[in-house]
Parts: sequence; structure tokens; C-alpha cells
Amino acid sequence: MNRRGFIGRGLSLGAAAAVAGSVPARASASGTGPSLRSSGRATTPMMITSHTNDTGRRAATAAWQILSGGGAAMDAVERGANIVELDPDGTGVGWGGLPNADGVVQLDASAMDGATYNAGSVAGIEGIRTPASVARLVMERTDHVMLIGNYAQQFAVGFGFEVQDLMTPKSREIWLRWRERLSDTDDWGPPDHLRRPGGGSGGGGRADAGFGGFGEDAIRREAEEWAELLDLPGRDGPDRDYVLAEALIHRYGTTNVLAVDAQGNVSGITTTSGLAWKIPGRVGDSPIIGAGLYVDNDVGAAAVTGRGEDVIKSCAGYYIVSRMGAGRTPQQACEDAVGMIRHKYRNVAPDFIPSEKFVAINKDGDYGCAWMPFRDTPPRMTVANGDGIHTYEGVSVAD
Repeated sequence: MNRRGFIGRGLSLGAAAAVAGSVPARASASGTGPSLRSSGRATTPMMITSHTNDTGRRAATAAWQILSGGGAAMDAVERGANIVELDPDGTGVGWGGLPNADGVVQLDASAMDGATYNAGSVAGIEGIRTPASVARLVMERTDHVMLIGNYAQQFAVGFGFEVQDLMTPKSREIWLRWRERLSDTDDWGPPDHLRRPGGGSGGGGRADAGFGGFGEDAIRREAEEWAELLDLPGRDGPDRDYVLAEALIHRYGTTNVLAVDAQGNVSGITTTSGLAWKIPGRVGDSPIIGAGLYVDNDVGAAAVTGRGEDVIKSCAGYYIVSRMGAGRTPQQACEDAVGMIRHKYRNVAPDFIPSEKFVAINKDGDYGCAWMPFRDTPPRMTVANGDGIHTYEGVSVAD
């Protein structure tokens, strides 16, 4: 069953709201259906972040202080992203992000400003704790979109950034635990969706490691393994299914921050430490405009967490914004992206369940999110608008 809920958090504990009747991805774009709003009306300025823990709420609070004071959406999303990047207890972005297979933390980030139709990104940058801010500098101080590796680091140093150790005791301990069981969960061998159920893919990856393929049961076993490896709180509590679903997303890192300001301008940032234990040099979707992030000032913005390879191949960020441009609500457009990616894999691996989480806003202040894992467990994101700061539950799409 598709479920939408709105759970009051933080600054506002308003009544829950629900909207039923999602439209399948294969439905006509002309049938826009109801918009999802916190109070039955669009509210701007506003922002969302895919991060839902205490750090995510602190990021939302800081971003909202800028937006509610008439500040620019670009300033708000950078402030929010930096708070998440500098959280030493986090392991998905910035300082404390999980490293590659060699134990080196390589970060990716992108920024896009709807007001100027400009974008910037960095890929594989090392030693810089706030890559989102470097991505913004690439956007504003060069006529390029992407800088990579050592060159991105040199660029950052030229603007006064300090090269620092990105590992924390927590991230180092997790990496050492993973290395001790190498190579049960490495990325050598064929892609996940081409591994034969039950192993035997010949690639030495997760299917061979006893996860038993890529159906829902196998995905759950993999999630349990990751939740245990990362020692995620709540994995044995009443919110277990959500924590397990987040464990899969957590492996891929990533935080998205999207905002629309009082002037109607839209901006977004996606920042990540990338796929944990990735092959050194691997770049995911987060620094690629149109994949992990896309902004259109006439429409809205979309961003993605999860398996970057799926997102790159599908141009998911651009796809979601295009669907909104065709009349879909942010919630419907996120669900459309789920259906689109599942459709692409269906003839190759019918039981394959990718692990992506899609978030989106439009310039009127509507928002939505959807994902694929654990079909009865809806995804969550943090929302800040005139109604306060809240945790929003989106939709887990069964097909």
C-alpha cells in the first residue's frame, strides 16, 4: 500500500496529514492529481533535506533562519549541507565519510542555482571537509562545471580551505571491521543486477557472499549486514524496518538539500562520501548535474541518494524535474522515477530492487519523496517551511 504521512517534529508538532491515491509511473503526465502540502496550501520559502536525524534537523533550522529572513536559497542549502558535512558522528558525507577500498576518503558534491542557471561540482576530492562549498565556488568563480581529484583540492586550497584528515575514529573503526572480512562486500565482478540469484556470478561479490541473489529477502539480509557493520541505533527496535532500509541507502552515503526562497528562486546541493569501499577513483551520481541533482527555476528541483550507477544511467534528477514540468507533483514525479528505473531492469533481472531515494520540491513549496527498498516502509525527509520543521513520510513503491 502506498502511504503518505506527515509527522510533526522539532519546532512544530502539527496534526498529521495524509494524501491517498498515488498515480503509477505509467499514467499520463496530463493527470496531475492532488498536490502534497503540509497544510493544504503551498508555502514558500521552504527547504527539504534527505537527512532526518538530529543533524538533519539542525541543518534545516540553520537553512530556515536564512530563508525566513529573506535570504537566498543558495545560501540556505550551502549552510544546511555544511552542517551535515561537519558532523563527526555521520559516516555518509564530509568529515567521517566512509572511505574507498584503500581506506582513503574521496568526496563528491554538486551545487546548482536556479536563479542563474549555473552549476558546479567536485569529484574525488580529498582532505576537504565541506566539498559542497567548493562545488559552489566552482559554480561561481569559474566557467566550468566540474573539477576532479587533486586539481579540485588545489582549487579549494587556493580559496583558503585547509587540507585535513577526513577519517574519524568511528569511520576508521568501521573500515577496519570491513577490511577484516574482505572481500565479502566489495565491488569487483558484474553489476548487482547481473548477478545470478543464489550466487555463481563468478564475480566474487555480494551474490557469492551468501546474500542469495537480489530479491527482497536477499536485500533484507544485506541490509541487516550493513546495519550491524555500521552499528546503527534502532536496528533492533520498533523502527527496525526503516533503519534497515536506511542502512542500504547509508552504504551509498549522500545528503541532499533543496530550497526555494521568498523570491521564488530554487537551489540545491548534493554531497557525499560516495559508495563505501568503492574502487579508488570511482565517481557516483552526486557531482553529475542531471543525475544526483537538477534544478530548474521555472519548475523546481530534485536530488537522489542511493546507488549512483543507477542514477547516472537514468539521469534521474533531470527526469524528475522534467516530470514536474509536465504537470506532475513532486511526490508523483519521485514515484515516476522509481517506476522508470524498475522498468529498465525488469527484462534483465525482474527481482532486482535498486536502492535509491528520490526527493523533490517545486517552486510553489510542494514536496515529495519515494524509494524502492522494503515496500511497507516509507522513506522520510526533513521539511522546513512556515509551518515549522517536520519529518515527512513519502512513499515506498512496490512496483
